[in-house]
Amino acid sequence: MTELSSAPAGRFGTFKGVFTPNVLTILGIILFLRTGWVVGQAGLWGALIIIALANAISFMTGLSLSAIATSMDVKAGGNYYLISRSLGLEIGGAIGIPLYLSQAISVAFYIIGFTEAMSAVLTGLDPRMISTGVALLFVVIAWVGADFALKIQYGILAILVAALISFFTGGWGDFVSPNLANNYTDGVSFWVVFAVFFPAVTGIEVGISLSGDLKDPSKSIPYGTIASILVTSIVYIGAAVWFAFRATAEELITNTGIMSDISSIPILILAGVAASTLSSALGSVLAAPRTLQAIAGDRVVPRWMASQMGSATEPRMAVLMTGVVALAVIWMGDLDVVAPIITMFFLNTYGMVNLVAAIEKAVGNPSFRPRFKVPLAVSLLGALGCYGAMFLINVPATIAAIVVSYGIFFALRRRGMVRAWGDVRSGIWTSLARFALLRLEGGSAEGRNWRPNLLVFTGQPHNRERLVALAKWLSLGRGIVTFVQLITGASDDADKVKLREMAEKRIRGFIQDRGMNAFAETSVVQDFGRGAVSVAQSHGIGALESNTVLMGWSGAPQGRAKLLGVLREMSQLQKSTLFLNVDDEKGFGNQRVVNVWWGGRGGNGDLMLLLGYLVSRNRDWDNAELRLTRVVDSLEGEEQLRAHMNELLDDVRVEARVELVVKQKGQSITDLFAAHSRDVDLTILGMQVPKKDQIEAYGERLEAFSLAVGTVLLVHNAEYEEEMM
Repeated sequence: MTELSSAPAGRFGTFKGVFTPNVLTILGIILFLRTGWVVGQAGLWGALIIIALANAISFMTGLSLSAIATSMDVKAGGNYYLISRSLGLEIGGAIGIPLYLSQAISVAFYIIGFTEAMSAVLTGLDPRMISTGVALLFVVIAWVGADFALKIQYGILAILVAALISFFTGGWGDFVSPNLANNYTDGVSFWVVFAVFFPAVTGIEVGISLSGDLKDPSKSIPYGTIASILVTSIVYIGAAVWFAFRATAEELITNTGIMSDISSIPILILAGVAASTLSSALGSVLAAPRTLQAIAGDRVVPRWMASQMGSATEPRMAVLMTGVVALAVIWMGDLDVVAPIITMFFLNTYGMVNLVAAIEKAVGNPSFRPRFKVPLAVSLLGALGCYGAMFLINVPATIAAIVVSYGIFFALRRRGMVRAWGDVRSGIWTSLARFALLRLEGGSAEGRNWRPNLLVFTGQPHNRERLVALAKWLSLGRGIVTFVQLITGASDDADKVKLREMAEKRIRGFIQDRGMNAFAETSVVQDFGRGAVSVAQSHGIGALESNTVLMGWSGAPQGRAKLLGVLREMSQLQKSTLFLNVDDEKGFGNQRVVNVWWGGRGGNGDLMLLLGYLVSRNRDWDNAELRLTRVVDSLEGEEQLRAHMNELLDDVRVEARVELVVKQKGQSITDLFAAHSRDVDLTILGMQVPKKDQIEAYGERLEAFSLAVGTVLLVHNAEYEEEMM
C-alpha cells in the first residue's frame, strides 16, 4: 500500500506549524468562558488539581508522542498515522475514525463557544444561525488552504496576548477572600468539572495533525508540542489563581463573562474570546480533514473521501465532510453537552498514544530508536491516567467508546485489510516468545507437560492427506506441528533453491486454506535419510524443539530399510519416531475404534497410550472407543491382570476398554493380530530399534504386521527401548 502525502513536504516550521496552532487552540473557549466556572465549582485547590491533572496527561502524551514521532518518518495523518504504523491498520482505524469525529465535533464546540460569548453583542439573532454562518465561513477558508489560515494566526496571537494582559492587569483594587473549597452545584462533581475542562488541553492535536505539511516533523512535533503544553499550563494556573482572588464562587459559577468584568480593558476580552474561539475552530477545521484524508488514503474509509477536488495541497472532500459534521453538532448541542463527548474521544486517543510508546519501549524493537527518549513508566502512567479518567468521568460513555473502537477494529479485521508496513505487534509476539523460550530453557522438563512436537515429513501435504489428518489429531495435546518437504539435490543449485521457496510457499498456503495451526519447512538435501536426520536435529530453538518425527511407511523393501535407518539415528537423538501405514481400501474406517497393543508401561507403552488417547478424543473421532489389548499365554490370573491394567488406566486418567487375548499354541503373532483387528479403525503397535544387520528382516516383520491389522501407527518412544510384543 502506498503512503499518502496530503501536501508537498516542507511548508511549515516548528513555530508556525506546531507551537502557534497549538497555543491558539489550547488558549481558547475554556480559558475565557469556563475557567472561572471551574474555579467556582471546584474551589481554587480543586481547580489547580484539575488543571494539573489534565496538563499532566497532556504532557505525558506529548512526551510519548515525541518519542514515536522521532523514531519514524512521520507523514500526513498525525496521531492516526503514528498509531496505525505502530499497532497496525485495524487498531489505527479503530482509533482514527473516532479521532476524526472528535476533531470535527471540536469545530462545532469552538464555534458554539464563540456564539455564546457574542450573545450579549449579537442580540436578536438565532445563535444557531450565527454558528452556522461561522462554520460555513471556516469551510471556505479551509477550502482555500492551510497557508491562508496559518497566515492570519499571528494577528490572532497578538489579540490573544493583549486580552491576557488586560485580564491580569485588571481588578487590582478588588481582592476577595479566595474560595479554596469546592462549591459543587446539583449534578456537578469533580470529574464532571474535569470533563468540561479537559478539551482545553486537546489543542496539541492540531500541530500533530499538520504533520504532513511540516518541514521536519520529527523535530517540530516534539519541540512545538512540549513548548505549547508548558506555556499554556502556566497561563491556566495563573488564570485560576487570578479568578479565585477576584470574584466569589457564586459570581464565577453564574457569570460566564466574569473575565471581562475583571479585566482592565473589557473590549479586549471580547476580542480575545472571538479570536481564540475562532482560531481554535480554524485549527480544528484544518486538522480534522487531514486526519480523514490519511484514513481514506489507507482505504479504512472509502477512497473518495481523500479527494482533493482539483487542489494540489488541500483535502477538499474531507473539508466538506467536516463541515457537515460540525453543522450537525451545532444544531443538536450546547457547550456543556459537547465538551464531555470530545473529552472521551480525545482521552481514548491519548491513552492509545501512550500505550503505543510504552509497548514500543517494552518490546525493544531495534527499529524503535527515538531521538526523544521517554522512560517506560511515563508512557504507562499516561495511558493509565487517560483510561482511569475515562472511567471516573463516565463509565457508560467509556464502555460505549470502547465498544465503538472494538466494533471498528473487528469490522476492519473482517475486511482483511492489507498493510505494506510493519507494526509493533510482531515485536510483541517476538518478545513474548523470547520470554517463554528462556523460561523453558531455564526450567526442567516435566513428564506431565510432555506433548508431541511433530516434524511431519509430508512432502507437499496435499499429497499426504491422511498423514496430515493424523498430525492434526495428535496435536490435540496442543503440540507444535511442522510440515516438512525434503528436496534432494545440491544446496547451491539455483533451481533447487527456487523450488524450495515455491514448495514452502505452497505448504503455507495449504496450512492457511485448512485453517490449521502448523508451520512449514523445506530443505534441499543430498539424501532423504541423512536430510531427515539433519532437519530433525536442527529444528526448533532451545527447549522448544521437535521431539517426535512422523513419516509414512514404505511398501518397498528398500524404502523400509531407509526408514528404519532413520529410526536408529532418531533414537540416538532422543526423538520418538512414528510410521503411519494406511490401508488404501479401509483408510481410517468409521473412526470409531483405536486399539493399542499393550506390552506394559515403560518402553513404548506410555507413548502409545497417550497417542491413542489423543486420537480417540479428537472431534473427528467423536469420542471413539480406546482399547488396550494385551497378549497372554493363558487366562490364568485374568482377574488380577485386568484389575492391574484398569488401575493403571485410572492412575493416568484415561478411559479405555481392557482386552486380554490368549495366544493359542502354534498361532503366529501375525494371525493373532489379524483376528483381533477386523473392527479396528486404527491400530497402534510398538517398535524396537533393530540392529544394523537385522534392518531388512525387521522391516519385513513390521510389513507383515501392518498388512495383518490394516491401518497402523508404528511407534518408537526414544526414551526407552524394549522388544516389540
